Amino acid sequence: MTPDEVPVEHPPRLDNLTLARKEGWQRFVNTPARIPPEPLTRNEIEALGENAFEDYNRQRREWHANLGPIKTPQMKALHEDLWDIVDSNLQDGDKAKGAIAIDAFPGLGKTTSVLAFAKGFHRREIKARGSLTDAGNEHWPVCRVGLTGNTGMVDFNRAMLSFFAHPGVTRGNAAHFAHRALDNVLACSTRVLVIDDLHFLRWHKSSGVEISNHFKYIANEFPVTLIFIGVGLAARGLFSEGSSYEDAVIAQTGRRTTQLDMRPFTIDADDGRHEWRQMLLAIEKRIVLANKQPGMLADDLSDYLFARSTGHIGSLMTLINRGCQRAVRTGTECLTRDLLDQVKNDAASEKGRKELEAAFDARRLTTRIGKRKAG
Repeated sequence: MTPDEVPVEHPPRLDNLTLARKEGWQRFVNTPARIPPEPLTRNEIEALGENAFEDYNRQRREWHANLGPIKTPQMKALHEDLWDIVDSNLQDGDKAKGAIAIDAFPGLGKTTSVLAFAKGFHRREIKARGSLTDAGNEHWPVCRVGLTGNTGMVDFNRAMLSFFAHPGVTRGNAAHFAHRALDNVLACSTRVLVIDDLHFLRWHKSSGVEISNHFKYIANEFPVTLIFIGVGLAARGLFSEGSSYEDAVIAQTGRRTTQLDMRPFTIDADDGRHEWRQMLLAIEKRIVLANKQPGMLADDLSDYLFARSTGHIGSLMTLINRGCQRAVRTGTECLTRDLLDQVKNDAASEKGRKELEAAFDARRLTTRIGKRKAG
């Protein structure tokens, strides 16, 4: 390879509104998997010309920033449940469809896992039924809506309209937006409605009751499976009976909603330690660093990475990404404890780090398969 022969990959970039607009969603669904940069030795990197060197490092920056999603056991289990529920919701129109609520702590991969499922569902439906409905409308099997801290009826319905690029998004009241949005859902044969960040909704306020009724109306009248994603949904009353009228209305949504979760990695037994090791091996294969060695993560850094991430995949991927960026930028070309000690991670992980590291140092915890913890 000559100094200027590094292949240049320019994958299409996904815009910041990818998940809020149908065009962006289509790009998310149809963009092919990234091609990893060619692994080069340190000597090959040093032999690159200036332009090729800069381009190669750019490729690696973008690659390491997008290492996921990793098909963890948690993701696989969640997907099996999602397929069961979504595919069972093919009842006739006079029967309400069951909804799904993914309720788990931050950093466990809820949104990533649901989007991976929604992408697979979208592709399956398009392959089976085509990109146009029988009536000649655009076929959009999935619609995704994200909530904000002040989401009410108008905002929620407008968000659905915005996804479908409906021209009536600027004028009208909540009822007008609702009718237009539901018309779009029906016309476009939408089967899955993903509602992210549901915890932003204040369930015990009037807007929460209104949107709960709206969700019930969608489930009753349209062939859509609602997938809610949020944090602390049970604590906010989504699944509780309650005693007031408002609680009872919201609880009816809970009666029709199946609660699923995402668990963190645990290392109390060999099964959990095996899952942790397999994930580290999968991540390790994707890293493109000149001095990477087999076992760099799964052997040399296993305990350390668990302590730094507290078993949360979101925190782990953040740490690995930032570590790779520093390894490339500084020419270290390897992930080590010394390098990662210089890399900051999210506040929650850093808070739990010292306690876990102390437990590992005292041999009360281990990620090693077959190893016994100290008594």
